[in-house]
Amino acid sequence: MSRPAISPRSVVELALRPTGSAPAAEVYASANAVGLADQTLRLALRRLQAAGEVVQDGRGRAATLQLTREGRDRIRADDEALELAAGQDAGSIRWDGRWHLFAVSTPEAARARRDRLRRDLAAAAAVPVATSLSVSPHDLRSQLRPGAASDLVHAVAAELDVHGETDPAALAARLWPAAPILDGYAPLRRALAADDADQPAPVRRLLLADALDRSVREDPLIPPELRPGPWEPSVLRRTWWERWIDAGGDVDR
Repeated sequence: MSRPAISPRSVVELALRPTGSAPAAEVYASANAVGLADQTLRLALRRLQAAGEVVQDGRGRAATLQLTREGRDRIRADDEALELAAGQDAGSIRWDGRWHLFAVSTPEAARARRDRLRRDLAAAAAVPVATSLSVSPHDLRSQLRPGAASDLVHAVAAELDVHGETDPAALAARLWPAAPILDGYAPLRRALAADDADQPAPVRRLLLADALDRSVREDPLIPPELRPGPWEPSVLRRTWWERWIDAGGDVDR
């Protein structure tokens, strides 16, 4: 089976994740080891620099790459999502049965700030249920930009009624349909199917880590109590952990 494609962005982020910086030569070597050409990696680095997530000191392979605050924030958000997924899969993080409601209260004169907050809520998988009102089974406030609380009304409800539907599992199926979430796990399915214990361990870990990050990034991580079991993403993630440990991966990943 052919090796699954890997995102050059993932190669950069995974290299920088431990300390926040890395020699460019090491990043290029990792990219080459998984079949990425230098030009592909250079383009990815330019995009990351343009987005303000990475800075480069020096030129070419002799340079040093470093995460900016924006880059660290992005990786921290990814890590928090992975921790939530692992806790849900292990049963150590369980839903408390409460819904979190978020209303954007930014005045019309601050339209840009209001629109950004709405985008941030959507990126955190809060779903609009009425004008300026979104819902999530999670408290998302820690995932929003600093200062967002001044533009936000937050409430907690033990019962939610959306157009006459009150059953939590039925609401989850309506508000966060399963099909696109399952489709988002295609990278992880491919990586697990192609995983080869005879590959060099660093290459194997890079392919596995990239696939997990890409899949979980598209998952709203709705509590498993609200999904029919067995929930395939949980099964895939548990299999991933077995392969990751077998490949010598850090158990704190």
